[in-house]
Amino acid sequence: MERRTFLRASAVGGTSAVFGGTLWRGAAHAAPAQPGTGPYGPLGAADAHGIRLPAGFTSRVIARSGQRVAGTSYTWHSAPDGGACYADGSGWIYVSNSEINPSGGASAVRFSATGAVTGAYRVLSGTRQNCAGGKTPWNTWLSCEEVDRGYVYETDPWGVKAAVRRDAMGRFKHEAAAADPVRRVVYMTEDVTDGCFYRFRPTTWGDLSSGTLEVLVAGSGTSGPVSWARVPDPSGATATRDQVSGAKRFNGGEGCHYANDTCWFTTKGDNRVWQYDAAAQTIGLAYDDSLVTGGTAPLTGVDNVTGASSGDLFVAEDGGNMEICVITPDDVIAPFLRIDGQSGSEITGPAFSPDGSRLYFSSQRGTSGSSSGGITYEVRGPFRS
Repeated sequence: MERRTFLRASAVGGTSAVFGGTLWRGAAHAAPAQPGTGPYGPLGAADAHGIRLPAGFTSRVIARSGQRVAGTSYTWHSAPDGGACYADGSGWIYVSNSEINPSGGASAVRFSATGAVTGAYRVLSGTRQNCAGGKTPWNTWLSCEEVDRGYVYETDPWGVKAAVRRDAMGRFKHEAAAADPVRRVVYMTEDVTDGCFYRFRPTTWGDLSSGTLEVLVAGSGTSGPVSWARVPDPSGATATRDQVSGAKRFNGGEGCHYANDTCWFTTKGDNRVWQYDAAAQTIGLAYDDSLVTGGTAPLTGVDNVTGASSGDLFVAEDGGNMEICVITPDDVIAPFLRIDGQSGSEITGPAFSPDGSRLYFSSQRGTSGSSSGGITYEVRGPFRS
């Protein structure tokens, strides 16, 4: 992949959004989008599900909290949150966390090659407030507890093997995780106002039962070189973020996504999208709404994040105006979709099907504004490749 460094302003929908750092693009990447429209064009009118989409895209409801998933006897969990997709023969599986406390856990929906729902089941039970997490290269789901001294649980998306608690990955208010198969580490965010950014180095890649927990150390600025230091006591008897002098603080770590030597993560307290260049060991900003001039910031309430094969980042909003926004490698940011009539909710769990043709996500509290009102959706259409 071609990598490039940039720092310039791009007008988007009458605003000027400032980006900086390193992104990547494929040699066959589409031409730069026109300012103001984004790569998919303007959003249309709300469809039957209250979702506003670009031309050529359609949505459907996959599951609703407290109701049986269509065609199955399984009742979908409350407060659906982080999620990921897994290839399953000619079909696929979507795994979704449940951010309630107690109980929490995670569930899965299985799809056929045509996208028909063929099953739904539990993959993790008896945990607390499972918020986000991450997919591993060996096809397990890391489900993270967003509570003080919370754990990471490694789960089987097929629901065959029992979930395993991974104590060595540390006890803190976990949010998201992203695996880096090149450096053989797992990056993790921490959802507190003075949280840190971590990485876990397993003793053996593919086995998370033992290893070293490290925290990112850097100066107070928003860009520059970084280093990593071992966290002496991953058990969290003393808060992990307070054990290493010089550990860099982040205001409410949220979503986390790795691709091509870069780990992107979001911080909700200052509405930023960060990027860690793992090859160069530097950090910078991919988006910062405090630098937006000339209008309203196009992305507010940053939360879960995922990526497409095109190099586009899809960032879900916690509140804001209930959008999933796209940040392209060509410096453009624009809404990809918006959910109307659900201002008391947040968008969670964006993940693409293995072939990249379908995007799954949830409205955590739906139209009711309560955790029992969650709705999980699928969007199909001509996503860029």
